[in-house]
Amino acid sequence: MHPYSRPRRTAATLAALVAAAALLAAPGAAPAAAPFEAAPAVEAVGRLLPSHAGQFTLTPVPGDGGGDYFTVSGTAGAVTVRGTSPATLLTGVGWYLGHVAGVDIGLPGDSLPALPAVLPAVTGPVTRRAVVPHRYALNDTDAGYSGAYRDFAAHQREIDVLALHGVNEVFVQTGAELPYLQALQSFGYRAGELREWIPAPAHQSWWLLQNMSGFGGPVPERLVNARAALGRRIADRLRSLGMTPVFPGFFGTVPPGFAARNPGARTVPQGDWVGFDRPDWLDPTSEVFAPLAAAYYRAQQEAFGDSGMYKMDLLHEGGTAGPVDVARAAGAVQRALLTAHPGALWAVLGWQDNPSAALLSGVDRSRVLVLDGLADRADELDRDTRWQGAPYAFGSIPNFGGHTTLGANTGAWVRRFEQGRARPGSAQSGIAYLPEGTGTDPAAFDLFTQLAWQQNPVDLTAWFGEYAARRYGGADPHAAAAWDALRQGPYGMEAGTWSEAQDSLFAARPGLDVATAASWSPPSMRYDPAYVRRALTELLKVAPELQTSDAYRFDLVNTARQALSDRARTLLPLIADAYRSGSLLRFRTLVAEWNGDLALLDRLTGSDPRLLLGPWLAAARSQGADTAEADRLEYDARSLLTTWGGRGPSEDGGLHDYANREWSGLVGSVYAPRWAVWFAALDHALSTGTAPAPVDWFAMDDAWAHRTDPYPLTPSGDPVTLARSVADALPPADGKP
Repeated sequence: MHPYSRPRRTAATLAALVAAAALLAAPGAAPAAAPFEAAPAVEAVGRLLPSHAGQFTLTPVPGDGGGDYFTVSGTAGAVTVRGTSPATLLTGVGWYLGHVAGVDIGLPGDSLPALPAVLPAVTGPVTRRAVVPHRYALNDTDAGYSGAYRDFAAHQREIDVLALHGVNEVFVQTGAELPYLQALQSFGYRAGELREWIPAPAHQSWWLLQNMSGFGGPVPERLVNARAALGRRIADRLRSLGMTPVFPGFFGTVPPGFAARNPGARTVPQGDWVGFDRPDWLDPTSEVFAPLAAAYYRAQQEAFGDSGMYKMDLLHEGGTAGPVDVARAAGAVQRALLTAHPGALWAVLGWQDNPSAALLSGVDRSRVLVLDGLADRADELDRDTRWQGAPYAFGSIPNFGGHTTLGANTGAWVRRFEQGRARPGSAQSGIAYLPEGTGTDPAAFDLFTQLAWQQNPVDLTAWFGEYAARRYGGADPHAAAAWDALRQGPYGMEAGTWSEAQDSLFAARPGLDVATAASWSPPSMRYDPAYVRRALTELLKVAPELQTSDAYRFDLVNTARQALSDRARTLLPLIADAYRSGSLLRFRTLVAEWNGDLALLDRLTGSDPRLLLGPWLAAARSQGADTAEADRLEYDARSLLTTWGGRGPSEDGGLHDYANREWSGLVGSVYAPRWAVWFAALDHALSTGTAPAPVDWFAMDDAWAHRTDPYPLTPSGDPVTLARSVADALPPADGKP
């Protein structure tokens, strides 16, 4: 029989092979027990590769004390992966797909149609071992900026892909309000007033960080229970794959009036966070803290099960210690955690001045893992000294607010991670992939997670060349040239101040000199835009047979989107110059170009399902029990993208447009109308010699946030045709780079 016509095994056959492999032993010996069940990994392969799952045999192997590893071997159509956990088995499958089969499953996008009917053989057994034990993913804010209303299928897909890329610890926030709701009812609060205190789902991340409370509430009891059930399913799926669900721990966030209702309690007002009143902090050294923490952890364990890692940040972004001894408080927080979960790790974000020297001096640092959010952002960092030898994970926050801008400080990633590995006595023991919103930059995700599995330093030129081939399922000189241009441009940014690229001026509140959409974004270009323009040109020349993959179409749209967005930073100064010089005709010509670019951007992003506003809003509405509830939840989802909060936090606190993103629907119904109003005011001012009329941007955005009109749920238009329209609309790259 020809090797490419051999029958493929079914998923059921694969499961049987896994079971049989677990029972194999030497002649005369008793059957050996498998070190774990491979079935969850088998099921994941079936979800990810339904047409090819039967060609894999997944075999559990015990650890050897040297950390997680996998071995891949096999002949055509019969690939064997051995690994030390179900998730590591999937990591082995992911390695095989990328390095043998030459395809990609990314976050987002895949090139699976390029897989042959019979999978190719592996040239000799290949073993890869994780170089760090902790491979952590997801920011505290991910549940907000990536979508608080996602269903289980979306979470399961993300978990499968995280495992495919070697992650073994995942932050789980969904349902985190339930332990607070249950525990605090034994400390003088009614369920109804607690549900008023808890924010709506899209804003809960910042309540858990002790930044704010109440916004968008009350949270319906039915929704609390539904979210807890979803959180349990997410945690159970992670556990089934041998991954650690990381839950929010308890460090003292309490509702108003807690001390008055609980004799012996001491609370510290936390003041203001960009216009929001922060919740009070219960002094962990006061006598009421331990029983409340015990009640919290008991309720949490009953709802979600156990874990070995809990995430907490004391005094996050401006919190106030007041008279509390931070070292003693941190010790009390850790004791409460270890009493409920002996041996658990306390994960804390390394951000701004946290964790402080005082906090670290009061805890058993061997039971702490610092997730370094500044590793690629600031220079001259000595984490081993500053964090007093506490274990830490090399981390990056390459995305803030879910912005759609491409890019990362990849040079700092590969250089500094290797420096940490090579430093004698270093406490670097992991990686932490911490974008505030996931699913926007598959190349950054792929590269960063691979750091944990690379025995040798990464050569970025070679890496991006290999990525271009597997990303689209085949080598192509134009794909390679495109990704080499992107490597030198948005993925070649230097560290020093920022870890993300500039955001979109199209998404900014209008102004002639506006430099950012979000208040804390980089105020200027962090790379030469000619590289993105060249990448777009090259991607449009990729061989037609490679243009059908989901990965290609996402990358093409995303690159065209970025090229158009970059153009705005050249065009706006020209508009400003025309206005200030009094050239009405030139002003109108340039404004027409700007408006045309915005309209094209809305159509372009409308061709990809990941860049649509409609599903984001529909998911929120779907969780309302009636129209009024659905309207409140939709406001929660809309406001996060625009005003973020009420007038104070939005305007005085500067939170408006923090979560800006170039999505179809958002561009057309929020950003374009803003600029139309502003340019009309400037046009009238030029025509009449008067000053432009002021605009209440908050009122305009808040009115949109309270609307309930629907948006398309499915993409429209051809991505290639629309990307070509962008290339035709843009000026040439002036011969660069």
